[in-house]
Amino acid sequence: MRHFLDFEKPLAELDAKIEELRVMSGPDGLNIADEIARLTDKADKQLRATYAKLSPWQKTLVARHPERPKAGDYVAALITDYTPLAGDRAFAEDEAIIGGLGRFQGRPVVVIGTEKGHDTESRVTHNFGMARPEGYRKARRLIELAGRFGLPVLTFVDTSGAFPGIDAEARGQAEAIARSIEACLEVPTPFIATVIGEGGSGGAIALAAGDAVLMLEHAIYSVISPEGCASILWRDAAQAPAAAEALKLTADDLKRLKLIDAIIGEPLGGAHRDAGAAVAAVGAAIAVALAPLLKLQPAALIARRRDKFLDMGREALA
Repeated sequence: MRHFLDFEKPLAELDAKIEELRVMSGPDGLNIADEIARLTDKADKQLRATYAKLSPWQKTLVARHPERPKAGDYVAALITDYTPLAGDRAFAEDEAIIGGLGRFQGRPVVVIGTEKGHDTESRVTHNFGMARPEGYRKARRLIELAGRFGLPVLTFVDTSGAFPGIDAEARGQAEAIARSIEACLEVPTPFIATVIGEGGSGGAIALAAGDAVLMLEHAIYSVISPEGCASILWRDAAQAPAAAEALKLTADDLKRLKLIDAIIGEPLGGAHRDAGAAVAAVGAAIAVALAPLLKLQPAALIARRRDKFLDMGREALA
């Protein structure tokens, strides 16, 4: 059964009618192919109209869709000869962040991603994509490994934020995130970050301070979740839609503000409706972004990346 979001209820009703008619038009049923074709066309037009005018809050819901492809799906489809690496060599393994060595289009790379999981069991295993300090220290270890061996770094970001538990704070969550960002900025190899779902707060930028930051069309990227923002500003999480509007968290907003470098189009109705096409589009976009970076020397890469982030917001303040 396909999962429909609240604003997709008209689509859900059409889909149910189409499915009901298909059952009726079986070998022992009626031939109602024309009616099915009419409703299918109507559903396609409704889907196109709905997704052409999504609000920031609706895009937030799409970015969180449970059937949306996760980091592990991108790694499985785009990275060959993948060998996962575990542990931060200091405390423990954190399964909220996956990573390892592999090949992207034949080229050796280091790949890292925040993994949310697909079902209840895997979501609990991966802590819903919310990493603890050991996760960010593992990411730093892998980024430094990439620098040591001259390998490009590819990251896939999909997290509501770093884990806010007491145990994480006790083990230095903020320091671990800061060190991961530092590693991103200092690695002497090309670094491509792609926001594939949620890009939440420091937990996201810890893996996204790259030479090129790509973002899927219906992904979001923000300093705080709409619910968290609403709870702080209005003391009412129900104001999340208004907060989403104010946060400017959509790909279009961020591209206009020059905080990301490129928007990757999604299949009609979101990445969850055609995961294969979404993954292929991300792979093509990474290849385009990576090609010019491979021609740059390490010192030029680091200086370019540093200037890129230092320049953010300067035009707005001028």
